[in-house]
Amino acid sequence: MSNVMRDSQIMAQMKDEDLGYMSDMALELAQMADDSGLTTLAYLFRMAALEASTAHSVLAEPDELPRQMTSH
Repeated sequence: MSNVMRDSQIMAQMKDEDLGYMSDMALELAQMADDSGLTTLAYLFRMAALEASTAHSVLAEPDELPRQMTSH
């Protein structure tokens, strides 16, 4: 395996871990906002968590992406 391929795999794995962390953190912040009565803020954090988890699953299954885009 070339260095470039290995580096891109490592970068993808790091990005994947970062997105998982971001999703978890956004859910924690949403819970804290809920506890403080800040429902709008909690909603925004939940949307951020959803975005991060969606991006996380797209990265986890890169083979699925081209087929989804060309099926229209």
